[in-house]
Amino acid sequence: MILAWLTLFDGILTVILAVAGIMCAHFGVVPPFHLQLSSALFGLYGLLLAFFIGVLGVIIGLIALLVTFLMPSRRPGRAQAVIGLVLVLFVVVPIIRIIRSTSQYPPINDIATDVKNPPSFVHAQTLPANRSRDMSYRPESASAQQAAPAYQSLAPLSLPARPDDVYKQVEIIAGEFPGWQITYREPGTRTVEGVATSTLFQFKDDFVIQVRPAATGEASLVEMRSKSRDGQGDLGANYNRIESFFEALHGPPRGVAAQ
Repeated sequence: MILAWLTLFDGILTVILAVAGIMCAHFGVVPPFHLQLSSALFGLYGLLLAFFIGVLGVIIGLIALLVTFLMPSRRPGRAQAVIGLVLVLFVVVPIIRIIRSTSQYPPINDIATDVKNPPSFVHAQTLPANRSRDMSYRPESASAQQAAPAYQSLAPLSLPARPDDVYKQVEIIAGEFPGWQITYREPGTRTVEGVATSTLFQFKDDFVIQVRPAATGEASLVEMRSKSRDGQGDLGANYNRIESFFEALHGPPRGVAAQ
């Protein structure tokens, strides 16, 4: 049965494209120069292509199964249709779950805790990967997008400690964060910059953290900005990075037991 074999072929192709996309991204396979894509984005596009082919495979597979049930003479093709459907669902279902879980995030890839006065990148612009990129912050567009419900809890972190003491904690925790590489430290302005690399696709995002004195008393405000190098949206990666770091920083100081 042609539809059954087509479903099987579609399933095999979907899995191959998905695995190839992930491998290209994870191991840094550079795309053809004329595409002007990073290996991470190149691999992601390969995965998205696998997804769309997989969706087509689901439609063909369901039709093929229906035919095998309605026409007994086509029953021998049922096994190929089932195997093909299993293969495409193996790729399609996880991607659908990711899309559903990140649908609340608007298409923005530059997140800051203070849209009116965000920390500025100083060293990041000098990195080879960023020399052709605009690292400036656009508050007029960002503030409107960050008004989305998903970002309602985003705010500077207030800590009841002197800025210099908080900055030391920021240096320590940022230096130990998984997937983070610190590229710049400036104690004078209490600023730390770095690059965060995602585990699977190896996407690289630039971040800057700055500790500022609070308006009153011996307290501090920790401001953070995280910007993706690829894509128009980030699926909430930058927001979750800031929240995760603030959660780690807000815990008991290193070497001090929780009461």
